[in-house]
Amino acid sequence: MSKTEMAKKEVVKVLDAMTEVVKTTVKKEAVEIPGLVKIEKKHRAARMGRNPQTGEAVKIPAKTVVKARVLKKLKDSVL
Repeated sequence: MSKTEMAKKEVVKVLDAMTEVVKTTVKKEAVEIPGLVKIEKKHRAARMGRNPQTGEAVKIPAKTVVKARVLKKLKDSVL
């Protein structure tokens, strides 16, 4: 890669290692990659929804999800 002066294989290794760190850390706390994204674990409460085909009310169970939010610095530079 010309900007990093690293071989593509080295960049892939770095990104794989970073992915593993994010995976293990986000289980405990939010992770922010400066200037890019904030990744956090959120709990969603149970709620009622509708089956779009039948209109029947359906209970949607509570669950934990991973949320990724683009940070202002990246958003401003792109938009």
